[in-house]
Amino acid sequence: MLAAKHPHQAERLAALYRYDILDTEREADFDDIVELAAELCGAKISVINLIDADRQWFKAETGLGVRETPLETSICSHVILENDFVEIPDTQADTRTQDNPLCRDEPGLRFYAGALLKSRDGFPIGTLCVLHDQPYALNEFQKKSLRTLAKQVMRELDLRLALRDQQVLLGEMDHRVKNSLQSVSSLVRLYQSRAGEENRDAFDAVSRRVDAISLLHQELHQAAEIETVPLDRFIPRVIALLQDSAPGNIVIEAEIDPISVGSTYASAIGIIVSEFVANSLKHGFANNRAGTISLSLLNGADGHVTLTCRDNGAGTNSATRPSSAAEGLGHRLVDAAASQLGSEVTRTATDDGFSLSLTFAQD
Repeated sequence: MLAAKHPHQAERLAALYRYDILDTEREADFDDIVELAAELCGAKISVINLIDADRQWFKAETGLGVRETPLETSICSHVILENDFVEIPDTQADTRTQDNPLCRDEPGLRFYAGALLKSRDGFPIGTLCVLHDQPYALNEFQKKSLRTLAKQVMRELDLRLALRDQQVLLGEMDHRVKNSLQSVSSLVRLYQSRAGEENRDAFDAVSRRVDAISLLHQELHQAAEIETVPLDRFIPRVIALLQDSAPGNIVIEAEIDPISVGSTYASAIGIIVSEFVANSLKHGFANNRAGTISLSLLNGADGHVTLTCRDNGAGTNSATRPSSAAEGLGHRLVDAAASQLGSEVTRTATDDGFSLSLTFAQD
């Protein structure tokens, strides 16, 4: 006979649809479970069965050969109205199944045992079941095994749901953070345009730091492991941003080993690179002087990393490198960032250009 609808059918279906699992492809994780259930229970058929509004759909099955059937022939639609575990030793002797065409046919489905699949809020969405073409009975070990495997199915579904919810939350956070950073950047540029000459360099430094933080945020959001940042991907993005703002006669090049560090280290390195390039552009290449700014981040044999920044600009011959508070601000930013790396900066100025270097242990 056709099973009655669940007393909380709308809520039950909403719980099922939240998993977004219906009509998905077969997956080894679920196929393995039904194969193990059939073997443990000595059954010919095993199914992960999800009860939709007008059909039962099988995420995984062994021994059946179809992916869905109508509710009119569904034994599981009866089971979701009952206890967490149901066993029908002989379907032809049970009023719920004795008129089911799948049970009357020869050979038909003569045995059924199913453990409920329940959502986190307690609604039955289907079963993990085993079936046989002869009357049968499970022992206690087999019943326990079927319940345990049903819990494993729900752990997998709940994990996927949690990960999807997390991605939605991260996407919303990413959107809000990017909007906030864009607002800050716009405000900085507005005040920068109104600032006097003595304050413009300070606003430049703030603007570069906001841009570096924005790039770092994008890298963290896109990374598979958000606790580390691959510098060979992050720093080239910082360099591309700096190159866009550089004169056409200046080339910024880099050599970066595959190195991953925590977000604090990545932010500090981004600031050092940004400040060095800004300083070189301002003081090393006056009067349309062409040149190159080179950056390297290289692994050492002892687990340390060396960052080297150099330019082939005016160096000690620069007429525009004043001993000023503005230059002091850039130096202080670099020194503060280096201290976050547990390191100190070595600076060198010659007739052939300017350079800085530091070495730090990977965090």
